[in-house]
Amino acid sequence: MIRVLVADDQALLRGSFRVLVDTAPDLTTVGEAGTGAEAVGLARSERPDVVLMDVRMPEMDGIEATRRICGSADTAGVRVLMLTTFDLDEYVYAALRAGASGFLLKDTPPGELLAAIRVVAAGEGLLAPTVTRRLIAEFARRPEPSQPLAGELGGVTGRERDVLALIARGLSNTEIAGHLRLSLATVKTHVGRLLSKLGARDRAQLVILAYETGLVSVASRRPRQG
Repeated sequence: MIRVLVADDQALLRGSFRVLVDTAPDLTTVGEAGTGAEAVGLARSERPDVVLMDVRMPEMDGIEATRRICGSADTAGVRVLMLTTFDLDEYVYAALRAGASGFLLKDTPPGELLAAIRVVAAGEGLLAPTVTRRLIAEFARRPEPSQPLAGELGGVTGRERDVLALIARGLSNTEIAGHLRLSLATVKTHVGRLLSKLGARDRAQLVILAYETGLVSVASRRPRQG
C-alpha cells in the first residue's frame, strides 16, 4: 500500500482528498494536517510515502514544510506532491527547489491525481503541462549562467550529460532511448547514475540542476531530431 498524508488548511478539501485516496485499492491515508507545522510533525511520526501538500497554509507554508521534510534525514524517503489553486510561477520554482517531486493544480481530475500519487511514490518527478510551461518561463526570465558550473557536473560522463539534457527538455525514457539510439535499459541505468551522482531525489530535481548548471538553456530546450 502507498501511504499518503494529506496537508491542506481547508477541512472540506482535506476530507475530500482523504475519501478519494482511500477509494483506491493500493492507496491509504495515514493522517491529515491543517498547517505546515502539522505536516512536518506527521511526516516525521508516520513516515508516509507521499505527502499531498497545499502551498498556502497558516503557521508555516507548504514550501517551507516541504523544505524541512525533504531536507531531514528522518524523512528523506518521503515524497511531496504539491497541490494548489494558484498557478503562479514563484510557487513552482520554490517548491521544486525545496525538494517537491511534483506540482499539480487542485482542479486536476481525480483519476489523474491518484495516478500522480503513484508516479511520485515510485520515485519519478511529475509536473502538469501548464506548470512545465511556467517553469520554463521562470528560467527564461533568469539571467543565463556566465559559464556552466562544471564542478556541479564534474563526475558526470558525456553520455550521462546527453541524457540529462534530454530529461530537462521533457523527454521520457523511451523518447530518450530513441533519440540517442540506446536501449531503454541503458537509459534507465544512466538516469539512476545521474540521480546518485548529483544527489537528486527524482527527475524534477534533475531538471532544475540541468538549467541551473547551464547544461541546458531555455533557447535550446527543444532537442534536434536526427
